[in-house]
Amino acid sequence: MAAEKSGAFFAYHEPDIINILTLISFFLFLATAHWLAEKIICASLIGNIIVGLIYGVPIANILAIDWQATFLVLGYIGLILIIFEGGLTVRLDLLRQNLILSAAVALFGVLTPIALSFGLLYAGFHYGLTFAPALLEAFIVGTSLCSTSLGTTFVVLSSASKNKPKSTSSSPNADANPTAPAVAAGVDFSQTRIGTVLVGAAVLDDVCGLVLVSLIRNLRGVAGDADGGGTSLGWTVGRPVLASGLMAVLTPVVAWLVAGPLYRRFVTPSRLQRAAAAGVAHAFNILLMAAVLCAFLTIAAYAGASVLFGAFLAGAFHYLGTPQKYVFQPLFFASIGFAIPFVDLWTGESIWKGVVYALLMAFAKIVVGVMVPVWEFISPRLRQRSSGKRPVSGTATWAPATLLGAAMVARGEIGLVIIQIGLNETPFLSQEAFIIGVWAIVLNTIIGPVLVGVLLNRAGASIAENPCWGVQENHGSDTEVAVEAEPTSTSQETSSRRTSA
Repeated sequence: MAAEKSGAFFAYHEPDIINILTLISFFLFLATAHWLAEKIICASLIGNIIVGLIYGVPIANILAIDWQATFLVLGYIGLILIIFEGGLTVRLDLLRQNLILSAAVALFGVLTPIALSFGLLYAGFHYGLTFAPALLEAFIVGTSLCSTSLGTTFVVLSSASKNKPKSTSSSPNADANPTAPAVAAGVDFSQTRIGTVLVGAAVLDDVCGLVLVSLIRNLRGVAGDADGGGTSLGWTVGRPVLASGLMAVLTPVVAWLVAGPLYRRFVTPSRLQRAAAAGVAHAFNILLMAAVLCAFLTIAAYAGASVLFGAFLAGAFHYLGTPQKYVFQPLFFASIGFAIPFVDLWTGESIWKGVVYALLMAFAKIVVGVMVPVWEFISPRLRQRSSGKRPVSGTATWAPATLLGAAMVARGEIGLVIIQIGLNETPFLSQEAFIIGVWAIVLNTIIGPVLVGVLLNRAGASIAENPCWGVQENHGSDTEVAVEAEPTSTSQETSSRRTSA
């Protein structure tokens, strides 16, 4: 007691057995639910969200509030590490080649939910008529459904890559592209063209989401309320875009002029020094990875860009390991469960309205897949690439197109953040509209991964072998520079080559 009163240090004491058993059961159920959801519905993250619902405030409130707050922070670290690893594994050469397509997909995926929200919420359900300006309520709810969950996208692709697709022997594309790279039993879908387009669109979606978050936070100020500070609308929208653009442009320059020389100097010793310097090189490797990640997160946060965008760019530098797989990643999805107002969802007509709106919002993202056949039709480069080969039949395009749309359905943490900001920081969003928006976010976060899991289980091999949208050969990409030091994992090998380049 004296130590606690003095404040000089925290008095160590044996934790209560109830607290110990509660935490053990929480992590045990997280692991069990993760495994069951992966086996049953091919979407492991759904199990983690359900456990978070049960143990958190929404249902049983078994975990103490302080613990839930701590797990929320740890879970966000898990999200950062997920994005960081996703930035590492993405094919930067394919990302550069398909940047325009990714931007078009992202723009289509942002505008369609907002437009359909105006149609259903404002014109159909007549929300927003009692507020000034009248359309802002429908805009806020639609905005919360326009961004794709970046963390969920990477987790879904990673989980799909670990599962064995069905046999490729009967794939309709096997004969269409005899020179295509061989597809392994477990396909890394982040190495496919459609997977790269998906990642690029999801990252750009996150940037758009940050812009919209800033815009909604300043709606009071834009409207002239004294509490809003009279923030300029142009600066509100322009700052995240400008910061993200500058970071994207400067990152390759810094990697070439600073990170590359440092890496070659300290982490890749000559063969004669390999044995003696292996320990030192590994230690410096870890320090460099942590420093790069922290630097990008700090720059992104203070510059006004998305922290997750900074984590993605840091992933283009190096790899941090996989502690998130068993601890941080489950905590992130459990923390989403903490934030779902589960009891409030089951009130009156909010149920059927929420389900209808959720289905409309799922359609708003799935329809984005139409960009695949459209791009295949209009792109001169793609037509030239296909010349000299048997033309791909129309049925070969539906699977990549459906994968692109289905993978963008999940809203997750981004949607919850936006709609709660609209409720708590603006006077324009009613409780009923908030509940309907949460219904759509929750159902889409469940529907999206399930659709992707089922699709890849049935047509994963066909997608991977598609000559236009599947696994592509690596011609002079960022991952071809040889490195003498042997990394400890496949991901570290990829990152080592990328940094030394």
